[in-house]
Amino acid sequence: MRVLLVEDDDRLASALTTALARHGHQVSRAGLAVDALRLAGGVDFVLLDLGLPDMDGLDALRRLRRVSAVPLIVVTARTEEREVLRGLRSGADDYLVKPFRTFELMARMEAVVRRGTRPRPARDDVVSVGDVRIDLESRQVTVAGEPVTLTRREFDVLALLAREPGVVRGREEILDEVWGDPLLSASRSLDVHVANLRAKTGRPGLVETLRGTGYRLGSAT
Repeated sequence: MRVLLVEDDDRLASALTTALARHGHQVSRAGLAVDALRLAGGVDFVLLDLGLPDMDGLDALRRLRRVSAVPLIVVTARTEEREVLRGLRSGADDYLVKPFRTFELMARMEAVVRRGTRPRPARDDVVSVGDVRIDLESRQVTVAGEPVTLTRREFDVLALLAREPGVVRGREEILDEVWGDPLLSASRSLDVHVANLRAKTGRPGLVETLRGTGYRLGSAT
């Protein structure tokens, strides 16, 4: 396979490249997330480290999953259960913690390939709800053609709901994805951001609250 190795540690990257080549794979290496996102479209498999110098690996994974269903294993030193869950929820097919043995990596890759490639999500870059237009790529929101200025986190909350309209997102899931800390569920940070979205757009039904469950994209009323 054509394998993209996203790893900023030169020594580890060299060792993995040699091991992968020994098993017949053609390896390209990227040390930055921006290069990984550029190269991922031309490979058959991605091995992604999370500790990248220019962008958190989970953010890079989420961006990649918006446009590609390429098989991907996270290869990282992060061992916390929360990090594993975040990686899998963000679209990784498997999660391997460093240090690991080469044969285990090869076995994991073979297992992912046997399971088959996940269907590429059919997502539009622009989501419209009534007269509300949410451009996920340019991070712009308009209401009745007029631009609405949102903070970074306000847009991130809205974008998370807009990527899969109708899907209910739990409070802990949103706090984990946007704030990176599900323990913030005890605070009112999310409630304040949702209230701001409704007020700034003038569409109180845009974000629908499901008591005891979470939020989903609603209607532009």
